[in-house]
Amino acid sequence: LKDQFDNLDKHTQWGIDFLEKYAKFVKERIEIEQNYAKQLRNLVKKYCPKRSPKDEEPRFTSCIAFFNILNELNDYAGQREVVAEEMGHRVYGELMRYSHDLKTERKMHLQEGRKAQQYLDMCWKQMDNSKKKFERECREAEKAQQSYERLDNDTNATKADVEKAKQQLNLRTHMADENKNEYAAQLQNFNGEQHKHYYIVIPQIYKQLQEMDERRTIKLSECYKGFADSERKVIPIISKCLEGMILAAKSVDEHRDSQLVIDCFKSGFEPPGDFPFEDYSQNIYRTISDGTISTPKQEGLRIDSKTTVGKAKGKLWLFGKKPKGPALEDFSHLPPEQRRKKLQQRIDELNRELQKETDQKDALIKMKDVYEKNPQMGDPGSLQPKLTETMSNMDRLRMEIHKNEAWLSEVEGKVAARSDRRHSSDINHLVTQGRESPEGSYTDDANQEVRGPPQQHAHSNEFDDEFEDDDPLPAIGHCKAIYPFDGHNEGTLAMKEGEILYVIEEDKGDGWTRARRHNGEEGYVPTSYIDVTLEKNSKGA
Repeated sequence: LKDQFDNLDKHTQWGIDFLEKYAKFVKERIEIEQNYAKQLRNLVKKYCPKRSPKDEEPRFTSCIAFFNILNELNDYAGQREVVAEEMGHRVYGELMRYSHDLKTERKMHLQEGRKAQQYLDMCWKQMDNSKKKFERECREAEKAQQSYERLDNDTNATKADVEKAKQQLNLRTHMADENKNEYAAQLQNFNGEQHKHYYIVIPQIYKQLQEMDERRTIKLSECYKGFADSERKVIPIISKCLEGMILAAKSVDEHRDSQLVIDCFKSGFEPPGDFPFEDYSQNIYRTISDGTISTPKQEGLRIDSKTTVGKAKGKLWLFGKKPKGPALEDFSHLPPEQRRKKLQQRIDELNRELQKETDQKDALIKMKDVYEKNPQMGDPGSLQPKLTETMSNMDRLRMEIHKNEAWLSEVEGKVAARSDRRHSSDINHLVTQGRESPEGSYTDDANQEVRGPPQQHAHSNEFDDEFEDDDPLPAIGHCKAIYPFDGHNEGTLAMKEGEILYVIEEDKGDGWTRARRHNGEEGYVPTSYIDVTLEKNSKGA
């Protein structure tokens, strides 16, 4: 390869280009890994639940498993970022640094080779010049010899001309000898430099280029290995992420999810009971026995039995429709079971707040003691307002806890007695049939009838349409409002504190009692807001 310097120049340049091409490939792979990890993280962020601490969404096992899978996928994305970082540091960065060093080294070796070639060319030119000069002097010497021989053989030539030609011949011969010696010296020098160039200098430069190219090849091999190692290092962690996804899939429990649905939506209401028999012939028999003529009712107010049944369903299931009004403080607008959960959650929150206030009070007392012992650290009196405020907050929280615990006890007691009350209600329906007076009161004796206020036959609002029948329900007792009630929700009755109302239907365990005003307006009121007194006859029934 002594004469293939240009081809070796092209080959080493191709090697560097190939190295940079592989570096570009690694860079694009790194960008792919980074974009993949970024897209995975965005996907996880998009589908991760955004819940506030007060969110009460049921944690189904299928949801928890999906959230765990998202967490594992987020970790998997982190491992893709680790792969990109490892490739960037160990492969791409190393390739770029080595490429720069390789270019510098190659440039130096090629410059040395060109300098050696230029020096050999210079020696060849000097030798060639001395050769040409020797050749020229030899021709001149030959011409001088021919001229001398012609004059020496010419009889007409003078002795001076012959002597002059002889001197010219000697001069040319001497110059030819000197150029001959110069040519021989230059030729010997060129042959020596040429031998040195092709057997010492150029082989050494080629050896250095060969070592450089072999190091480049070794570096590529190391980078190939590092490229694979970057991926192989994270395989155990990625395997753990995939195992976590499989465990999350196995943790799904359909029976537990079904139980969560039941616990979440359980209202505590008993199913509606059987409808009692409504004997419309009693008025006819009573009229015949009394010998009086009852006032005929308007046909427009007569309600069909099918309509009555449909409306009775709405009355028995108070929470069949979503309340239109705002939520009540004691959650009495909710079904018993949901009300119990809400109250328990509020009690737990109030206990946590009370514990915080207690800790703050203890800290203030300790700080006050320190200030009293070391007045230079602070004024003890400055802590008194804060201490007073904390004590006030503690008293307020204790009152709230006591109030909510009372509501909770009321709910738990009524839920426990729910089935007994329903059984008692069914007996009342069976016993009281056939003893309804024309005015709608239940008595054992006609003289003990409790005449209710006249029923307002009007269809001005939805409440009247829902609860109005041909004859009003009888009053089974009376009640007094302990607290005022706004009655914004559908089917409820507003009342003022101290107001006296008729009780026409007892609490069935849902926390509501049906009552009637003196003007005939009916609706449900919270049982905890009233003091109920039932008639003895009705209770006995």
